[in-house]
Amino acid sequence: MSQDAFGAVEQVARSSGPQGAVEHLIRSFREEKKYPLLFEARLMQKRQELGLPLIQSGSLADVPEAVRPAYEKAYIEAAREVGGLFLADGDIARAWSYFRAIGETAPIAEALEGVQPGEGIERLIEIAFHEGVNPRKGYELILAQFGICRAISYFEQFPAGGSRDQSLELLVRTLHTELIERLQRTIERVEGQAPAAASALELMEGRDWLFEDNAYYVDTSHVISVLRFSLESRDVETLRLALELAEYGKRLGPMYQYRGEPPFEQIFADHAIYLRALLGEGIEAAIVHFRAKAAASDLEQDGTIAAQVLVDLLARLGRYGDAIDASLEYLAAEDPLRLACPSIFQLCQMSGDYERLACLAREKGDLLSFTAGILQQRH
Repeated sequence: MSQDAFGAVEQVARSSGPQGAVEHLIRSFREEKKYPLLFEARLMQKRQELGLPLIQSGSLADVPEAVRPAYEKAYIEAAREVGGLFLADGDIARAWSYFRAIGETAPIAEALEGVQPGEGIERLIEIAFHEGVNPRKGYELILAQFGICRAISYFEQFPAGGSRDQSLELLVRTLHTELIERLQRTIERVEGQAPAAASALELMEGRDWLFEDNAYYVDTSHVISVLRFSLESRDVETLRLALELAEYGKRLGPMYQYRGEPPFEQIFADHAIYLRALLGEGIEAAIVHFRAKAAASDLEQDGTIAAQVLVDLLARLGRYGDAIDASLEYLAAEDPLRLACPSIFQLCQMSGDYERLACLAREKGDLLSFTAGILQQRH
């Protein structure tokens, strides 16, 4: 601070009084873009108005209870003002420290939408993704800045909800686009013209030579991870693109046909069967396929995961009665809280079979679920 600044404050204080001096500070800090000092000056202005010491000691909790609501309101307004000024200057990271203090994420989430990958993006990714301000945008930046490999690792940490669904769609679409582009380039190099098809199935049709000598076009481990994630999607287009990735995997040479975990031992073929069923194709064959895996599963070695996959598939297909029967057959001894599929009571609820819900709850000694069953029967 220059000595002139101190002299100016003294002069204003003599001519306009304490209130004028603080207002002078506020104008000066705003014009000079000294926003953190502007924040403190706003709070000083409020302390002056409320008759509190001008230098704050302690936290908000130490403000006298009689004036605390008014002071807290001023704090929130000052944080919004300063956060907004940082946003107007394009400094999202510094703006976030003020909006975070008052628990408001919307302005930052909106500002993040305009961010593009580039140098120094890590802090904004941390705010968007790790701090949960705009997880979908954060994931989009991770994918664009660091690529699919890093994005797959981050997806494991993604919380459930709409942002996870949107990010899964982006992940599947990105890998599928990469596959299409590389297949097209290879076909153009061999045939002299790039086909216009945007379907991997069309590009691979009649071109077995694409996979000679164990040729591959996208990282196989990426395909496997994305297929595993894709099973949770409810979006038809995402499921369709994932199915194309599975069909691509089926055509890869023997060295890439890794053995997977039950019930997806044949990673690409088993995922393709499951995904087709979710798309309404080969439903009966898929049920038979996964029912056989559940029946043949080694409980000591593999547990009941194959049965859980079967129950989840049946539930997603709307075959609730079959799902309930399968759950009773294979999962009766399992802790419902540890299942990766709907529990027996959830299946009864989903099917609207409240009589069966009450009956099974009585058998299992679950008074809460029994009550839910009988009450819903009456209505």
